[in-house]
Amino acid sequence: MSAGDVAAARRLFAASAYTRLGKVLPLLLAAAARSAEQGPAVAARAACVWVLASQLAVKQGHTGPAGAYAEKAAAAARRSGDPVVLAAAARAAATPLRRTGRTNEALLLLAEGRAHLLAGTHPAAAELQAAGMTALTAAYTAAQAHRSALARDFVAQAEENTLRLARHPHTASRPRELTADQCALYGIGIHRHLGDIDTALAHARRLRPAHLPTAERRARAATDTARALIDASDAAGAFAQLHLVELAAPLEARRPSVRALTAQVAELRPDLPGLSDYAQRTAVSLI
Repeated sequence: MSAGDVAAARRLFAASAYTRLGKVLPLLLAAAARSAEQGPAVAARAACVWVLASQLAVKQGHTGPAGAYAEKAAAAARRSGDPVVLAAAARAAATPLRRTGRTNEALLLLAEGRAHLLAGTHPAAAELQAAGMTALTAAYTAAQAHRSALARDFVAQAEENTLRLARHPHTASRPRELTADQCALYGIGIHRHLGDIDTALAHARRLRPAHLPTAERRARAATDTARALIDASDAAGAFAQLHLVELAAPLEARRPSVRALTAQVAELRPDLPGLSDYAQRTAVSLI
């Protein structure tokens, strides 16, 4: 299992090419299981494979497998000793943990991961980026538990990391994950979970989807905006966002949770032009 193999799998996830990723993952998972204890560098690659497997399981709505993969990722990440990999494993674990009512455990993992990243006097760009993304995940996790003050504190930490990261030089060929637009994307879901739909939609208006680094992120932005618009009883606006989900990443529109949004729109406004065709087109899961 080479670094190139892992990078290629990451690109498939970023492109929302979930069917193709599902075909290559079994070989990578087998290689990760065989090689995870061969040394820190190999353990880091194995952890990245298990993180991807956990993320794909989340996309498919399979919480149990997502948690099992995240546990394997965490064990390999600890063997790697790489704080960036440890943070990625913590972020992967957060979703299945919060979906199974273990929010405090998720928040503890995320806070510990962030602390490791910022332990040095002058964190590198990769560490700042990982710290900011970990803080955003923690903010979203806290918001889902309706812990407003904690969520806002993590958001402030992420925004600080974003400003610090912006002062570091970077290569244009590798777009940064942690940006003001990424913070705005998370802000939609965070404020929606906190019950502040007006602020959630303000974040949606501020967001520039074209500046997000991947198709998966652009689809996520449209999905979260659709959820906020449904909460605001704007079914037509939500349906427009679902079209953007499909435009950004067709397989995202076929995910179970996104198909559930389509059903909500249909319940609110069954008369919307094109809704029946959209629902039929996205009815069968392809991942």
